Amino acid sequence: MKLISLIFSFKNEEKNLDELVKRVHNTISKLNNYDYELIFVNDASDDNSEKILNNLQKTFPITIINMSRTFGVGPCVLAGFKHAQGDCIIYMDSDLQDPPELIEKLIIEFENGSDIVHTIRTERLGESKFKLIATKIAYKIINFLSDIKLPIEAGDFKLISKKALEKILKQKEFRPYIRGLSVWVGFKQTYVNYVRDARSQGSTKFPLFSAGPVSQFISGVTAYSLKPLYFGILVGMFSIVFSICLIIYALYMKFTNIAVPGTAGIIITISFFSGIVLLTLGIIGIYLARIFEEVRGRDSYIIKEIKKKIK
Repeated sequence: MKLISLIFSFKNEEKNLDELVKRVHNTISKLNNYDYELIFVNDASDDNSEKILNNLQKTFPITIINMSRTFGVGPCVLAGFKHAQGDCIIYMDSDLQDPPELIEKLIIEFENGSDIVHTIRTERLGESKFKLIATKIAYKIINFLSDIKLPIEAGDFKLISKKALEKILKQKEFRPYIRGLSVWVGFKQTYVNYVRDARSQGSTKFPLFSAGPVSQFISGVTAYSLKPLYFGILVGMFSIVFSICLIIYALYMKFTNIAVPGTAGIIITISFFSGIVLLTLGIIGIYLARIFEEVRGRDSYIIKEIKKKIK
């Protein structure tokens, strides 16, 4: 009998947890020779989510990991990974936008020898065109600037074998970018397409910047490549060449008795180069911040308590 570890990070999902657990149970019950454990990582919810899980724990094999405060998706997923005992691990959101019924297809790919199975969202119902376009652009930028190639429209919903997970957990990163690590680690990787449902209950609880999409985008760009730093060097070289051209142009205008552009041109030039300097300093600052986070040795999360099902 093989064991599947299903990991869910959540914050204030009281309206979805009961249906989520029952749909997962019904799906895995149809699989031959598989048992499962459910690991719910509670990112400091302040609704009735924990009470609901406590009741469900009486019936289903649920482990509840309560964080000491809100740490964000990445640290919560990492905590779930470290407590998983399964032959394979499946991580998915708790908002039911990722259908639990897709687990069966992930297991089929696992049985066929895949170590990592990504899910590809062919449609994303209920999301704005702006978000869809911004997501595709973000993936293309990450793939262009970094040394990994993220599957376009692959989210966090994925299966990882125990062998691959062990390698991922050996990477000592303070704030790991799980989507990137799952690609970087290699092994046999396959894909399953699906339509992502609209959120039927509640709203997203994760912030835009500190632990949300902006933070993940920056991690995707900077965690796997030095290209942004090279980009800063190239921009600096371009600025030097541009400045030399401006000097030559100004001298030419002077010696041909043509009026040299006044304050407007100077202001534009100063603004242009100031923007380049700030951009380059920002890129360097991000890398220095990542180094600082790594060397200070601080834990990426703190667990308040772990509640296991009493057998």
